[in-house]
Amino acid sequence: MRFTLNLGKRVPEDGNRPLTYREAAMQLVNYAKEMGYTHVEFLPLAEHPFAPSWGYQVTGFFAPTHRFGPPQDFQYLVDTLHQHGIGVIIDWVPGHFPRDCWALAEFDGTHLYEHADPRQGVHNDWGTFIFNYGRNEVRCFLTASALAWFARFHIDGLRVDAVASMLYLDYSRKEGEWIPNQYGGRENIEAIEFMRHTNDLVHKYFPGALTIAEESTSFGGVSKPTKEFGLGFDFKWNMGWMHDMLEYFRLDPIYRKYHQNTLTFGMLYQYSEKFIQVFSHDEVVYGKGSLIMKMSAGSMTEKAGSLRALYTLMWGWPGKKKPLHGGRLRAVLRVVLRPQPGLAFASIP
Repeated sequence: MRFTLNLGKRVPEDGNRPLTYREAAMQLVNYAKEMGYTHVEFLPLAEHPFAPSWGYQVTGFFAPTHRFGPPQDFQYLVDTLHQHGIGVIIDWVPGHFPRDCWALAEFDGTHLYEHADPRQGVHNDWGTFIFNYGRNEVRCFLTASALAWFARFHIDGLRVDAVASMLYLDYSRKEGEWIPNQYGGRENIEAIEFMRHTNDLVHKYFPGALTIAEESTSFGGVSKPTKEFGLGFDFKWNMGWMHDMLEYFRLDPIYRKYHQNTLTFGMLYQYSEKFIQVFSHDEVVYGKGSLIMKMSAGSMTEKAGSLRALYTLMWGWPGKKKPLHGGRLRAVLRVVLRPQPGLAFASIP
């Protein structure tokens, strides 16, 4: 079982600076041991210019961000976690990159890493460029980035972000805004081959390493080996399960009996992939509310009861688990059941 975090905790006593890799090491060890976690998953730590992006708009695909210290200190963090039996997974973002002219965008004055045609090379939702996976040099660059994080920093796994946006040429595009593949289909054949090749090399050079897909569609064979014509990932995030569970637990308990199909639907496809049951950070950012505030209306004690039931269901569901960072029930219950004087429930993150 693992938990995800954004390595950006602040130190108010020292100018509100972030914790360094070295300072975070033992804090993470102590917390993971207390909560019984086996792995830590970091939101992207590759270098990026815009901190509010949480690292998802990468410009330095081989370098840990300087915000928390030099690369040697990140190696120290990984080594410290390993010494205490805790695995390390990082988010990796090969699906797009920002338009900063000093980075990869129009690298040599031409569209070197991205497609020239915006119908292929621009991600409209994020305002970023899409890699041209049809170029050998681009595929080698990205694959080398994946391998470097294992070789240089001894991580245990990669969680690959936004796989769905790489799989489909029409992802988040209207009719006429995309170009079909050579067979007239919507699948991005070059991106699929890139993922299959990268997964094969990771598993070849680093036996036991994990690759995990954040894939939100019903694309088949994401976690099947490439020799069985799959994408070669070890696990796939179960995004459908997450959305169904949150929809169910938003309902007042008196109405839930009419929506049991929402609760049980996930078992129809549970064994089609090697799923990880997750609660994604995307569900709580930008004012969407914390998990406890997503529970059905009622008192905070009743919301805590619903959240406790949700986590109990998650723990009993087949597959691996990845709770949301900041959403662990123990921390929530400390606030709900033992509120401090003057603490408003609305202040719960």
